[in-house]
Formats: sequence, C-alpha cells, structure tokens
Amino acid sequence: MTAERRRVEVFTAGCPLCEDAVRLVTSLACPRCEVQVYDLREGCATNECREKAARYGVTAVPAVAVNGTLLDCCRRGPIDASMLLAAGVGQV
Repeated sequence: MTAERRRVEVFTAGCPLCEDAVRLVTSLACPRCEVQVYDLREGCATNECREKAARYGVTAVPAVAVNGTLLDCCRRGPIDASMLLAAGVGQV
C-alpha cells in the first residue's frame, strides 16, 4: 500500500508572522508532504500563486491549503467597509 502524498501550500507576504507559519509547516511536514511556499508580494512567473490564492479563497496571510483546500483556521472574510464604519473608522 502506497501512502498518499500531501500537497501543502503556504501563502505568505514576507512578514514575521508569515515566516513563523512557514517554519511551523516545514517543521511538521513529513516525507509524504510536498511543501510549496508562495510569496504573494513577489508573485510567480506564471501568476499561478495568485490565481490559486483567489481560487482557494485566501483573503489574509499567512494561509495554508492542504491538497487544494484552505484550512479552516485560515478562513477569514475580506475587510468589509461596513464593519470598519461600524467600528468608527472614518468618523470624526
């Protein structure tokens, strides 16, 4: 029986929190884990990284997807203007 490989994709923007997430993922990765780190600031030659981030629903970094599914811990909604206004942003 062959063990299934896991594709682990880490989406970052080069910040200290992102670096911590990359270190954590790589420290936990097993021989069956194929870890790919995408720095969304830099993009990639084919723009695949930004397309994947959009397809997976990445709205904040760091974020991790395993086998094409964004982990629940990384699911956050986008920043919403109504929430900002409700919090007093933009009000005198």
